[in-house]
Amino acid sequence: MTESKRVVVTGLGCVSPLGNTVAETWEKGSQGQSGIDRIEKFDPSEMRCQIAGEVRNFELPDLVSPKEAKKMDLFIHYAIAATQEALQDAALEITEPLEEEVGISMGVGIGGLGCIEKYTKILLEQGPKRVSPFFIPMTLSNLAPGQVSMLFRARNYSACSVSACASSNHAIGTAMRHIERGDAKVMISGGAESSVTPLGIAGFAAMHALSTRNEEPQKASRPYDTGRDGFVMGEGAGMLILEEYEFAKQRGARIYCELVGYGASSDAFHITAPSTEGPAHAVKIAVKDAGVDSEKIDYINTHGTSTPAGDINELKALKLALGDGIANHTSVSSTKSMTGHLLGAAAAIEAVFCVKALHHSYIPPTININELDPECDFDVTPNEGRSREIDVAMSNSFGFGGTNASVIFRKMHS
Repeated sequence: MTESKRVVVTGLGCVSPLGNTVAETWEKGSQGQSGIDRIEKFDPSEMRCQIAGEVRNFELPDLVSPKEAKKMDLFIHYAIAATQEALQDAALEITEPLEEEVGISMGVGIGGLGCIEKYTKILLEQGPKRVSPFFIPMTLSNLAPGQVSMLFRARNYSACSVSACASSNHAIGTAMRHIERGDAKVMISGGAESSVTPLGIAGFAAMHALSTRNEEPQKASRPYDTGRDGFVMGEGAGMLILEEYEFAKQRGARIYCELVGYGASSDAFHITAPSTEGPAHAVKIAVKDAGVDSEKIDYINTHGTSTPAGDINELKALKLALGDGIANHTSVSSTKSMTGHLLGAAAAIEAVFCVKALHHSYIPPTININELDPECDFDVTPNEGRSREIDVAMSNSFGFGGTNASVIFRKMHS
C-alpha cells in the first residue's frame, strides 16, 4: 500500500462580514469585533429577524469583466475573490505545466438564492421570455468551483459538497484525500455562500432559528450565553490552498501548518434536532485520522451557532468523543459570535480562523458572553482573545439533516 502524502496549508483567502481580506477578518476577529448589523441588502422591516452579517464594500477582482459578472450569483463572486487572495498569499501561479495537478473542492449550502428570487419575480411578472439564459449557471452550487476552475485554469478534480452547514469541512476533507492519494499536488478548497435574501431570512425565521435581537445587532450572536435566542445569518467565502508537502517544499512555499485529520458522520436521527452521538463520531474519526491524543488538542473552533440546544449539545459531544477532561485543558471559541453563521461557507471561514490561530498562537474570542450557561464548563474564551501556544487545532461543523464534519490542523513537525 502506498504511503499517503502529507497535506499542508500554504495560502488563505477570505471575504467575510468582518472584512474582504484575511488580514482584516483576522484583525477584527482577534480583537472581538462584530460584523453583524441591520440588513442593508433589502428592507427587512417586515421580517421577524432584521439583522445579518453582510459583506460590505465588496469589489469583484478585475479578472472578471462586468459582462461576465452579470452571469454569476454573488456567492460565485465571493468564491473568486477569496481564491485570488489565497493563490496570491501562497505565491502560487498556475502555469500550464501545473494545470492538471490543481483541483478544486468547495462547499456551498444553498447556492444562488438571490438569483432564484430575482428570476422567479421576473417569470411571474414579465413572462418566461424575460428569464436570462444564464439563470441556471448563475444559481448552481457547483458553478462556484466551476467558474474558479475556468478563471484560474485548474484542470484536476472540480466539484462541490452540498451538505448544509458542514459543506466546507466536507470539501476540505475531500481535498485532503485527493492530495494524500497522490491524485493532485494542489487543491483549492473552502466554501462560499450568499443567502442573506428576503426568502433566506424569512425561511430561517419561520423555523424560529434566527435571533430576533434586532435592536442590538452586534450583541445578537452569543454562543454559550444564557440569553442566546438563535443564530444570525452571515455570508462570504473562505479559501485554503492545500499542497502536497514535498511539492510545497520544493517550490519554497511558506507553510502555515499541516492538515492532518478529517472525520465525517451522520446522526441518522432528525432533520434539525441535535444528536450527541453523531457529532462525537465525526470527532473521533478525525482524531484517529490525525493520529493525535485528545490531550494534545489545544484549540477547538466550535460549530457554536448561538442556538439554545445546539451549543451545549456540541460540548457534550466533545466530552463523549474525547473524555470529560477535554474541558480542563482545551480552549474553545465560536467565531460565529462575530461573523454570524455563513451556512455552507461557515466551516471555510472557521478553518481560516484555525490556521491563523495556529500561526499566531492566539485564541480568538467568543464575544457577547454576559452570563455563561451553567451547563457550559469549558473555557470558551469569553469576550477577549488570548495568547496560547497551539500545536493542534480542530474545527467542527454540523448541518441540517444530521450531517457532521470535523477537520484537524497541526503545526508542522519535521
